[in-house]
Amino acid sequence: MSVKFAVLGHGVVGSGVVELFYKNKESIEKKAGTEMEVKYILDLREFPDSPYADKFTKDFNDILNDDEVTAVAECMGGLEPAFTFVKACLEKGKSVSTSNKELVAEKGDILLKIAKEKNCNFFFEASVGGAIPIIRPLHKCLAGNDITECAGILNGTTNFILTKMYNDNMPFDEALSLAQQLGYAEKDPTADIEGHDACRKICIISSLVFGKHVYPKSVYTKGISGIDLADVQIADNMGYSIKLIASVKKQENDKILPAVMPMLTPHADIISNVSDVFNAVVVNGDGFDKAMFYGRGAGKLPTASAVLGDVIDSVKHKVTVFSQSWESAEDDSFIDCIDNFKAKWYFRVPADAQVSAKEQTASDNGISFISESELTFAQAQAEAEKLGAMAVIPVLE
Repeated sequence: MSVKFAVLGHGVVGSGVVELFYKNKESIEKKAGTEMEVKYILDLREFPDSPYADKFTKDFNDILNDDEVTAVAECMGGLEPAFTFVKACLEKGKSVSTSNKELVAEKGDILLKIAKEKNCNFFFEASVGGAIPIIRPLHKCLAGNDITECAGILNGTTNFILTKMYNDNMPFDEALSLAQQLGYAEKDPTADIEGHDACRKICIISSLVFGKHVYPKSVYTKGISGIDLADVQIADNMGYSIKLIASVKKQENDKILPAVMPMLTPHADIISNVSDVFNAVVVNGDGFDKAMFYGRGAGKLPTASAVLGDVIDSVKHKVTVFSQSWESAEDDSFIDCIDNFKAKWYFRVPADAQVSAKEQTASDNGISFISESELTFAQAQAEAEKLGAMAVIPVLE
């Protein structure tokens, strides 16, 4: 008997899921241990020339009320109507796999709880890092460890832009325009360049690792739109690359501190050499020291690959296998204040500023230096204001 599943949304990711499924149908069925079929594709648009034209529906209830459909791939994006649709599917006992990082970051605690109650699955491997397997390793493979920190590049668009600024001396605006021409950046690139996309992803990782729901509103987030080409070039001469880093760290006070901001990464660090649209996440734990996950973090087929992997898991395991559901958080008191974030800091200040640092780099753009000791975020901002700094960026070590 063939297992039927539905795909919600036929945009970039949804169309990729259908394409990849039929391309690899035979091997997918072997891995799932059963015959499989896409029964419905939900989209309000018309696709008369599609080879799957007979599978399209505009009515979500066709999927919800069809007991043959036991698994659903949600590829719509956004919070609504995705949340309403996914919640309804789970309440009906249909397993859901999603690539929707906004949905998981805002509503993951609720949806995981429903899945557990209804004995079905809510999977979201594709919501962080595209094709990079990171969710399952954190939940399963590394479960025996006390994970203390995760940090990395979680947005391919901003990494592409910074790579162009670094390699080709391309100003930010030109690099962004190129990213849009190549389809790496949306017409409205705000979610990427202002760090919101990376913020949602570090929220998911933080919630999973530390067991309480972390909402985007609780995470300090700064994007790359303010990064000057001069700082990219100066940092390079000093032995660093600038990357948009999403991180979460367990603090000495047992709180956690998630954040998203541009950081200087030493050339000797592997993160510094992750270029173009690739993503990488470094995880620190007591039993394994460090592990890095690297690969294409976005795109049609890489993301579809992760969604399909979840669909296969749903078909193989018809009852809940992702048993960990993080707690809902009534407040964010378990999250430390960004003012307590500690690092060494890069400063670029006016040429006439009184600087005490031993190592300084003078250029037409002022004086640049890295603090000799760690400063808190609050201390660094105070120092930047005192010196009239044009740039202040933490160093990832």
